[in-house]
Amino acid sequence: MGKPTSTMNRRDSSSSPRRIPLWIKIAYSAFLAVMVPTYWHDYGPTNFLYLCDAAALLTLAALWSGNALLASVAAVGIVLPQLVWVLDFGAHFAGLKITGMSDYMFDPKLPLFTRAISLFHGWLPFLLLYAVWRLGYHRRALAIWVGLAWALILVSYFWMPPPGSVLANPRQPVNINYVYGFSDHAPQHWMPAWAWLLTMMLGLPLLVWWPTHLALRRFFPSGHRPGAEASAFEKPPSGEVSR
Repeated sequence: MGKPTSTMNRRDSSSSPRRIPLWIKIAYSAFLAVMVPTYWHDYGPTNFLYLCDAAALLTLAALWSGNALLASVAAVGIVLPQLVWVLDFGAHFAGLKITGMSDYMFDPKLPLFTRAISLFHGWLPFLLLYAVWRLGYHRRALAIWVGLAWALILVSYFWMPPPGSVLANPRQPVNINYVYGFSDHAPQHWMPAWAWLLTMMLGLPLLVWWPTHLALRRFFPSGHRPGAEASAFEKPPSGEVSR
């Protein structure tokens, strides 16, 4: 009498996470190998407090580890804001101004090469969408991103220089994460500074990151922790023998 077989040890290729191609990992690593020291030299280490730069570093870890949660955290945080950056950048060529987020791209005092590196704001959202499509979207991403973003925003507000500050390094970033408004030259005057900060900390999760979270959950497959799916298929149910 033959042993009963189990289909539970067969992995369903349609539900298993797909890998990120090696050439993408290498190309992105090479980009960061240029971006990080260039930004560090020209802007200083505080530049990496920007949410977009934090997401760029998370992306590197996500690509190499194949971790859906890391990719999802970066995607839910910056996909929509970076698309706004792209619109703001394009509007400059039409003589328009939307938010001023990309004003520095047209500042001749900044090295052209450094500004060219900042074009990653335009393609990183699409790389992250691709990574989430390959790895899946993890539902815990929103909560983790909000916690990380709030920490970076509070550090930027309480310990980093406000707009208009005169610094030893004139390229050192001020008003990091726009915690005083969208201008690097003067704080916004629509409301008290604390009210602007509170508006950011509540408005971004509700109006930007939550809708992005819903869209990613709706249109992308569910993500799994590395190895979680495999372990579920490797353990046969009670009374059955795998082979």
